[in-house]
Amino acid sequence: MQTPDIESLLTEKRTFKPDPAFVKQANWNRRKAAELRKLGEKHPKRFWAKMAREHVTWFSPWKKVLDWKPPFAKWFVGAKTNVSYNCLDRHLDGPRRNKAAIIWEGEPGDIRTLTFAQLHREVCKFANVLKGQGVKKGDRVALYMPMIPELAIAMLACTRIGAPHSIVFGGFSAEALRDRIEDAGAVAVVTADAGWRRGKPLPLKEAVDNAIENVASVKSVVVVKRCGPEVPMRAGRDHWWHELMADASAKCPPAKLDAEHPLFILYTSGTTGKPKGILHTTGGYLTHVTTTAKAIFDLKDEDVYWCTADIGWITGHSYVVYGILANGTTSLMYEGAPTTPGPDRFWDIIERHGVSIFYTAPTAIRTFIRLGDEHPKSHDLSSLRLLGSVGEPINPEAWMWYHRIIGGKRCPIVDTWWQTETGGIMITPLPGAVDTKPGSGTLTFPGVKAEILSEAGDTVKPPDGGFLAIQQPWPGMLRGIWGDPKRYRETYWSKWKDQKDTYFPGDGAHRDKQGYFWIMGRVDDVMNVSGHRIGTMEVESALVSHANVAEAAVVGRPDEITGTAIVAFVTPTGGTEAGDALNGELRKHVTKEIGALARPADIRFTDALPKTRSGKIMRRLLRDIASGKETVGDTSTLEDYSVLAKLREADEG
Repeated sequence: MQTPDIESLLTEKRTFKPDPAFVKQANWNRRKAAELRKLGEKHPKRFWAKMAREHVTWFSPWKKVLDWKPPFAKWFVGAKTNVSYNCLDRHLDGPRRNKAAIIWEGEPGDIRTLTFAQLHREVCKFANVLKGQGVKKGDRVALYMPMIPELAIAMLACTRIGAPHSIVFGGFSAEALRDRIEDAGAVAVVTADAGWRRGKPLPLKEAVDNAIENVASVKSVVVVKRCGPEVPMRAGRDHWWHELMADASAKCPPAKLDAEHPLFILYTSGTTGKPKGILHTTGGYLTHVTTTAKAIFDLKDEDVYWCTADIGWITGHSYVVYGILANGTTSLMYEGAPTTPGPDRFWDIIERHGVSIFYTAPTAIRTFIRLGDEHPKSHDLSSLRLLGSVGEPINPEAWMWYHRIIGGKRCPIVDTWWQTETGGIMITPLPGAVDTKPGSGTLTFPGVKAEILSEAGDTVKPPDGGFLAIQQPWPGMLRGIWGDPKRYRETYWSKWKDQKDTYFPGDGAHRDKQGYFWIMGRVDDVMNVSGHRIGTMEVESALVSHANVAEAAVVGRPDEITGTAIVAFVTPTGGTEAGDALNGELRKHVTKEIGALARPADIRFTDALPKTRSGKIMRRLLRDIASGKETVGDTSTLEDYSVLAKLREADEG
C-alpha cells in the first residue's frame, strides 16, 4: 500500500445540523443550495453568470462569460461596472439611504457612524481630491492607514475613478512600504499622522516619509489627522485630508469601467524574494465577494456585521468593505487591539452595538480561551446569530468553545477557507444548508471545483491527505502577479506539469467519507517524521484539546534519527503550572489522540506566541528558534517583538 502524501491522523465525529429556525429564514436553504450546487457543478459559467446578474449592477452587459487561456482568465468580457457604484449609489434610492453603512469605533472609545448617503458624499469628495492631485484612471494609489473610516472612503474613491489601490498594512516597516510603493509605481500615498494601537499612537506619516525618499513616482501625500502628534509636512507634496476635503465637490459620477479593469494590488510576502503583488480586477471579483457574502453570512437588512480583520489584509478588502457594502449591510469597523483597554473589549463592542454576525480568526478565539470564559460571560451576546472563522484552520476544541461560549449553542459557525489570491471564500459551510463538523470547512462554494491530489497529480481517496487543488477558474481569482507573469505561472500553476489549468494554493488537505474538506495547513509546515508526512494543524489540535492548553504551535526541526523532530510551543491556560508533569501529560495526550508518531520530541512552554497583527502565528520564526538558527526574512509584521526575544532567551537558557 502506497504511503499517502500527507497522513490524516485526527478523526472528528461530532456533527451539528443547522437550526430549523435558522434554515427557515436563510438566504440559501437546503433546497436552494442543492439547486445552485448542481448548476455550479454542471454549468459553472452559467452559475456565475446567474450570480453576476443577481448581485451586481452593470452599466453594459458582457459579450462572453469567461475567456480562459490557462493560466490567464478574463471574466464577463466586455461588460462595464463600477465597484463604488455597487457599494453606494445603488442603495440611495430606497430605505438604505439613511441606514448606517459603517459604524466605527476607535480604540480610545470614539464612535462615528456614516450612513450610505453620508459615505457616498465623502467618497465623491475624496475622489475629486484625488483628481485634484493629478490621479488619473489607471494610476496606482498606495494606502497606508489605520482602521479608520477614511481608509474605506479612500478605497471607494479610488474605485470610483478607476485608480487601482494598493493597501499596505499599517504594521509594515518603512522598508516594506517602500518595496510595495516602488513595485506598484504608486503616484500618490494616503496615510495618517498615526493610529492607535494598545493605547499608544503608532506613527505612520514618519514611515511614509522614510519610505518615499528618492521614490520618483510619488507626487502627492494626503494625511489624515488622527492622533494629533506633530508631523513634518513637505510643501507642495504633503496635504492635510481635512483641508483638501473642505473645498472638494460632492459630485463625482462613477467611471464606467471594464470588468477586467485593475481594481487593486495586494502584496503578499514570503520568506525570501520580493513581495508578490496580487492583482484583482473589477467585475469578477465584485461578483464573487458580493455573492459569497450574501450566501455565507446570510446577510439581512437589519444585520450589524463585524469582521475583525484589518482592511490591510484581503479579508478586510472583501468582507469588511466590498462584499458587505455591496449588499447594503452595516459594517462595523474597530481600530485597535482586542484586549485594550481590557480583555473584554470585543464582547463589550458586540453588546453595545448589537452585532449579529461576527467573523474572526482562530488565533483570536484561542487568545480569548486563554483569557478566560468570565469575560464573554459578563456581556449580553444574545444579538449574535451567526459566527465565522477565517485565516487558518480552526482546532476542533476552539470551534466547540466558540460554539458554546460565544454562540450560546444557537449560532451556526461558517469555517471559511480562502486566500489573498482567491479573492473570496472558496470552501465553507452554507449556514442554512450544510451540517457542520468542528474543524472542517465542509464543502466548496457552488461554482468552485476543488480536489485533493497526490504529488503525481492523481486524485487521493478519503481519508488520506494530499495537496489541495482548484481545478477550474472562478471569478474572484487573481489575474496575475503585478508586472511578473512568469512568476505567476510558476508560483501557482506549475505544481502538476500535465495539469496546467490546475491552481495550487500551497495547502495540504484531506476529505472525509462525506466529502468534507479538512485543511491541514501550508505544505511548507508539513513535517516528515520517520517517513510519515504529518500536518502541523493536527498535532496542534490534539494539544489544544487538552484542558490545560490555551494555544499551541507546532513546527519541525532537523533530527538525525527521524529526519524531523516535532517541537511544540504551548501556552497553558491561566493558573496551570508549566513543568515536567504537564510536559509528560501532553506527550501522552497526543499519543492517545493521534498516535505515537505524532508525539512531540520537545515541548516548550511560553506565555505568548509570535504573531502578525492579523493574528497568524509566525511558524517560520518558531522553526528558526527550534532549529537554533538566526531569524531571517521579513519580520516587519510581527505584533510584539518581545515575544520573540523571550523565546530566544528561554532557548539559550
